[in-house]
Amino acid sequence: MPTARDSGAGHRLPRLLAALCARLPDDLLTEWEELLARATGPDDPRVTHYAAGQPAAGLAEQLKAIVQVWRTECPGLPGAALALAVTAVRSSPRPTPARPVVSGPLSAAMPGRLTHGLALEVIRSASMSLLIASFAAHGADDIVAATAEAARRGVQVDLLLEESTHAATAFTALPADVRVWHRSSGAGVLHAKLLAADRHTALLGSANLTDRGLSDNIEVGVVLHDPAVVEPLVDHFRWLISPGAGVMRRAR
Repeated sequence: MPTARDSGAGHRLPRLLAALCARLPDDLLTEWEELLARATGPDDPRVTHYAAGQPAAGLAEQLKAIVQVWRTECPGLPGAALALAVTAVRSSPRPTPARPVVSGPLSAAMPGRLTHGLALEVIRSASMSLLIASFAAHGADDIVAATAEAARRGVQVDLLLEESTHAATAFTALPADVRVWHRSSGAGVLHAKLLAADRHTALLGSANLTDRGLSDNIEVGVVLHDPAVVEPLVDHFRWLISPGAGVMRRAR
C-alpha cells in the first residue's frame, strides 16, 4: 500500500477525514463512504464532481482539501481504503453535539428549542439519578410533575435549591424519598441552574425553574450530551451535597 511521502505529511489525511466525520450527519457520511468505495483514486471524476456540488457552507472546500491531500500524499491509495476508514469512524459512538436552547421569542435560527421542552426531555431521560439545581422555583407544574414521575419510577432525585427564595415550596408534593438540599453557610447564594439526568445529559442555562423563566423571559442555555463533559459536572454537584464538603445541608 502506498505511504505518505514524509512522516509529517502522513498525518494530514487522517486528520482531515476525522474532521469531516465529526461534521457530517450520518446520512451524508454514508453517502460519502459509498462514493469512496467506488472511487478508483483521488482523480476519479465522481469524487471531484461530488465535492464541487456540495451546497453547505465550507463543505465543498473541505472535501476538495481531502482530495488534494489524498492526491499529494498517497495517490495510489484506492477509495475503498478511505471508505474503510470512514466506516470505522462512523461505527464508533459519537457524542451528540451540545445544543443551544432559549426561552422567550423564537427566531428562525432556533425554532422550537424552548427551555421548557428541553427541561422536560432531560428529566424524562433519567433512569437512575436526577440532579436539579435552581435559585428560584414556582409555577412550573409540569416540571414538578415530571420530577415526581421520575421519583416514582425509582430515580434518585436531589434538589439543590436556594433557601432565601423558598424554592423548595414548589416541590412539597414530591415523594418523601426526594432529597432537598440548601446551602449551609457562606456569604453567597445557590445561583446555579442545572438539570442533570444520570451521567449522560445536562441542561445548563440562565433560566430558573419558573413558568416565566422556562418560557417567557429571554433566557439562554445549552444541553450537553457528552458524558465526558457531563460526568465531572455531576461529580462536582455530588461533592457539594456530600457530608464531608460542608457546603450543603439536607433540608428534608
